Amino acid sequence: MTFKRKLLLAVLPLAFSLPLPASALDIKFAEIHPAGYPTVVAEQNMGDKLEQASNGEITFKMFAGGVLGSEKEVIEQAQIGAVQMTRVSLGIVGPVVPDVNVFNMPFVFRDHEHMRKVIDGEIGQEILDKITNSDFNLVALAWMDGGSRSIYTKKPVRSLEDLKGMKIRVQGNPLFIDMMNAMGGNGIAMDTGEIFSALQTGVIDGAENNPPTLLEHNHYQNAKYYTLTGHLILPEPVVMSKTTWNKLTPEQQALVKKVAREAQMEERVLWDAKSAASEEKLKAAGVEFISVDKKPFYDATASVREKYGAQYADLMKRIDAVQ
Repeated sequence: MTFKRKLLLAVLPLAFSLPLPASALDIKFAEIHPAGYPTVVAEQNMGDKLEQASNGEITFKMFAGGVLGSEKEVIEQAQIGAVQMTRVSLGIVGPVVPDVNVFNMPFVFRDHEHMRKVIDGEIGQEILDKITNSDFNLVALAWMDGGSRSIYTKKPVRSLEDLKGMKIRVQGNPLFIDMMNAMGGNGIAMDTGEIFSALQTGVIDGAENNPPTLLEHNHYQNAKYYTLTGHLILPEPVVMSKTTWNKLTPEQQALVKKVAREAQMEERVLWDAKSAASEEKLKAAGVEFISVDKKPFYDATASVREKYGAQYADLMKRIDAVQ
């Protein structure tokens, strides 16, 4: 037997008996948005902090640009622990955790600043806890700012009347379909990835989202009018699979919560810069930004707030009281 072979045989038992680091964990983070998007940048920075602070016990890999599937598909993967973390639109959570629908209500926030004060305070934490304590099998950790959503279309919408009969894509939540229908449009649910071709082929006349999404997903190539309704200002939770969460030590759980909260604050700075830059690029590409009187849109959606908001009347009063 050669000396090398003897050495190898002597080392092998040692190799198999070496303990793994306590709670060694690989985190796959799935994002529908592309690399460079504010949420993706803040989440990647969060992952870097997790790796450093855990001394490599936690590893983090970002999968941006929807490579692991649509938001709905990713949530299903997170529920069984195949994906460890993601950021998800409340429109998808609403049908499973009804209480989050209070944030999905059209015009529930006065403006962007009001929304941020609400999610940073006790109401924001209460809603995260409701997601965590639901049957969703996810732990909600922090909020990302999804921006203010307005309507973009192929033909200009300068008033409520102009929207009548237009086929407008919304997220797959009955509340959003009813909201669009109440404003006179025809709400059509579809995944983000389908919008570009649907606009191109005339399956839809428009969609509703924020300026960075209009730009990054190239929807502006087929929708040149952006009507500033600001009907939704949607925070979006960062969630971890409960299966994964339960594998973490209490110290690791505290660390994850801490860095997620830091990501919440960092992302909004990135968001504001991105939103302003996107607006400039869209205008340069020929998109017309149309200011409208929001009151008719607010009044038109009163029935939606009554239908979906009745059970949250007290919570909506508390949101309104946040200054």
